[in-house]
Amino acid sequence: MSDGILSKAATMEIPISSNGDTSSLPEDDGLEQDLQQVMVSGPNLNETSIVSGGYGGTAEGIIPTGTIKGSLVHPHPPRGPPVPPSAPAARRMARPAAAAAGSGLHPPPPGPPPGGEEVVRGIAVEKFDIVKKWGINTYKCTKQLLSERFGRGSRTVDLELETQIELLRETKRKYESVLQLARALTAHLYSLVQTQHALGDAFADLSQKSPELQEEFGYNAETQKLLCKNGETLLGAVNFFVSSINTLVNKTMEDTLMTVKQYETARLEYDAYRTDLEELSMGPRDAGAVSRLDAAQSQFQSHKDKYEKLRADVAIKLKFLEENKIKVMHKQLLLFHNAISAYFAGNQQQLEQTLKQFNIKLKTPGAEKPSWLEEQ
Repeated sequence: MSDGILSKAATMEIPISSNGDTSSLPEDDGLEQDLQQVMVSGPNLNETSIVSGGYGGTAEGIIPTGTIKGSLVHPHPPRGPPVPPSAPAARRMARPAAAAAGSGLHPPPPGPPPGGEEVVRGIAVEKFDIVKKWGINTYKCTKQLLSERFGRGSRTVDLELETQIELLRETKRKYESVLQLARALTAHLYSLVQTQHALGDAFADLSQKSPELQEEFGYNAETQKLLCKNGETLLGAVNFFVSSINTLVNKTMEDTLMTVKQYETARLEYDAYRTDLEELSMGPRDAGAVSRLDAAQSQFQSHKDKYEKLRADVAIKLKFLEENKIKVMHKQLLLFHNAISAYFAGNQQQLEQTLKQFNIKLKTPGAEKPSWLEEQ
């Protein structure tokens, strides 16, 4: 009998109101359906609202649970799976949401897009692979370099190319010495010209203040001014020589040597992976060793292609550098010889003709820099 009473009580419809009196509430079929569903499966706190004055109260008395912060009201945990509200209940719940939107309340910001963790994880894995490859490559190259230094490992040598590279480095060192001496000569010539200019001004001043030696001081003043003018012409020629040698040494030769450094690095990597492949080839041939051998063969072929390409690039650049060096130095050495000879021979016309021959223009002292329209 008790079991029958409990089953009957479980299926009874219990009206709910603020005062326990159901006579004052209007009839609502949707409300009755919602109550039946709540009795069966329990309430869904995410879909309900707190009602002031009863479940069927006016819209002004409904307060959305999402807008209550720091409240002392603690909702009960759900007793079952969420049940979607009926159409009438949904309309009543939509009213306070619209009122909250009109009152200036903003919805919470959206969360991070889905898949963000996967993207970060992918980037981290990619960086880890790069560091791993770099570490393996550095280890192999260091091992190969130490083996070569201690005479234990073999080294690939191109005798003709190695001879040309060593000759280029020796030529660069000698040209750097010539460049340093030419710059020192330029500094001395500049000091000489400045001294001659000051001495000419002093002689000219004394010729005006010493009537008894006016003619002698005047001759020396004219001589120093002429020497000063010739010195400025020679200084322009030597500066042009220094600029051309500097471009040849620190740009053209340096560019070729940078390619040589890349070639030497590629040669070291090629020998390192060649040695690794040879060691694996002499080992056992189980399943794991075969896969490692295939990977080593692929890496060796890649570094071999890179090494051969850079070797060809170095050979071409060395050839072009030699042709360019001969052409540039032939012109610059001829300029230097003619300018120095004409200056110390006192041949002003030949000195000026030398500058015209090589299209060297001297800057007039105190002249302003031409505008960009004149330079076009």
